[in-house]
Amino acid sequence: MTYRSVDEGLERSTDKWMISGLVVMVILILGFLFYSWFEPAARADSLEEHQASLVAQGADLYSLNCGSCHGPQGEGGVGPGLNSQQFLAATVDDQVKGLISTGIPGSLMAAYSLDFGGPLTLEEIDALTAYMRSWEETAPDNPDWRSCCG
Repeated sequence: MTYRSVDEGLERSTDKWMISGLVVMVILILGFLFYSWFEPAARADSLEEHQASLVAQGADLYSLNCGSCHGPQGEGGVGPGLNSQQFLAATVDDQVKGLISTGIPGSLMAAYSLDFGGPLTLEEIDALTAYMRSWEETAPDNPDWRSCCG
């Protein structure tokens, strides 16, 4: 039988490294738990701030590009009323963005996306859409929202 001699110094050093590794692992686990507890609220706050920023930018863009035809508050004019329960309920964001981007052939609604010769970026069109969606809670009942178009 062969016996190995035990190096006491090596054993103590190995034990210290193992305990240090265990402490670091526990700190990382606790840090992850702490992060996962607070992160959803931080993300929700950030999303809310971003949405408010988009709505504010969209309001400025709407007054510059859309209000003259669709009315200052989206009530309609030369173009249809966009601030109506019926319009907002009948369209999803992608449809609204598509209408703004490409326009409506055969109508006065021109394309507003840079990709189609208009003045707006896709980010600006997202902001316009967010602004229009901000009307949903207070949108008036206007079943005749389409009339007025030339």
